[in-house]
Amino acid sequence: MSETILIADDHPLFRQALALAVAAVAPAARVVEAGTLTAAARAASEAADLSLITLDLKMPGAIGYSGIALLHAERPDVPILVVSSAEGAKVADEARAFGAVGFLRKDADLSQIEEAIAAALGGRAPAAASAEPVDQVRRAVADLTPTQLKVLLAVLDGKLNKQIAFDLGMSESTVKAHMTAIMRKLDVQNRTQAALIARSLGLDLTN
Repeated sequence: MSETILIADDHPLFRQALALAVAAVAPAARVVEAGTLTAAARAASEAADLSLITLDLKMPGAIGYSGIALLHAERPDVPILVVSSAEGAKVADEARAFGAVGFLRKDADLSQIEEAIAAALGGRAPAAASAEPVDQVRRAVADLTPTQLKVLLAVLDGKLNKQIAFDLGMSESTVKAHMTAIMRKLDVQNRTQAALIARSLGLDLTN
């Protein structure tokens, strides 16, 4: 059975390194590469046989952990393995909280990356995965649809409904409907509270 593995990273050389790791673990897999979050989301939605996504947190179009949330919303059935240079004691746990099956730093040994890829493809969490429970708010964010996440990120960016409608190619009434759904899922009363929740969860991190 054929399978596709998506490598999302803005560094071509590192994408090649990951492709080599993938080839060692799943030589028959088709590798699709994406250098921006927009391209990754498009590739994720188009690949019918997608079996794994490797994702760098720091890539064009991504804000904090929004890349994980968006790709998880596009393909909730596909495991996401974060391979990133992002630092911080809580980064790995936060990555898993938004839907990743595991987190590895880019300076991990190639053998570690291969083992993590094999584990994810085998339906197992990589050995470094945390067993801590995901809190309710993060689950709510992870439950947003791709379009709802795009709307929420636009709100975080300070855009008004008219601007969001233009950027996403929809009517203002549709944007309002999405905001209503977002506020219901996050259990808040207005867009400011929704933005505050997203910000508190790290969706607007820039480092």
